[in-house]
Amino acid sequence: MLNSLRPLTFAAVFTMSAAGVPTLADEAPTADTVVATVNGTDITLGHMIVLRAGLPQQVAELPAEILFEGILDQLIQQAILEENFEGELSKTAQLTLENERRAIIAGEILARISKNAITDEAVQQVYQENYAESAKPTEFKASHILVESEEKANELVASLKDGAEFATLAREHSTGPSGPNGGALGWFTADMMVEPFGSAVAEMEPGSVSNPVETQFGWHVIKLEETRLQGTPDLAEVRGEIEEQIRQEAVQARIEELSKAVEVNRDSAETMDPSVLNNIDLLEE
Repeated sequence: MLNSLRPLTFAAVFTMSAAGVPTLADEAPTADTVVATVNGTDITLGHMIVLRAGLPQQVAELPAEILFEGILDQLIQQAILEENFEGELSKTAQLTLENERRAIIAGEILARISKNAITDEAVQQVYQENYAESAKPTEFKASHILVESEEKANELVASLKDGAEFATLAREHSTGPSGPNGGALGWFTADMMVEPFGSAVAEMEPGSVSNPVETQFGWHVIKLEETRLQGTPDLAEVRGEIEEQIRQEAVQARIEELSKAVEVNRDSAETMDPSVLNNIDLLEE
């Protein structure tokens, strides 16, 4: 939690606004604006912003004036402790620093790759290839009645041939969640349905009723009402998905490219017992 130390040179850099929030006296702040110093070591507004961005949500929701003071106090206290540290870091601390540095640098590289890869031209190309010009799947609008036995399903098929109303039978006999709604399933593509339900629907003609179809859920009697080709979504609807696809492909391609230029030896890891990962005592050696 944020500590209670007071800033050392805070008053010399900021004046207080009417609302009690520190504001720069002469110019607009930047990430490099120095908000305090500890024996000549600068603590900048950028340091504070980064720390604030990593706070847990329940802490980050505190009023800005409380966060500002608390974050600055914490950074000052850390600077004081760092300046007075003697000896060597523990093995855990050393390894943590190495891991975090590696992760931060890797994240920075990946962010640059993603930023450079996502252009309007790239987005438009993927949209044309995967949506605008791609083959459109058939969508089906159907209803079904789900029962536990083939015998019961055959009885329902016979009743339908005798003129019974499909929706009425569904409400009376279906054990599926769509039963109260007359068995209506709405629009779907065949691959959205469990097999062999999807394949059975794909072979039907609009207006027809199937023979009983068995799936893991029971026995289905299906009525196909309409079919249509799936429409092309607007670019705005799928832009997020397209950008994520471009981002993942660009990152993967770059990692594969860089991996070819380095030598990776995992021989020791291949012969190591994975359970050693749980031996935290090794960090004390």
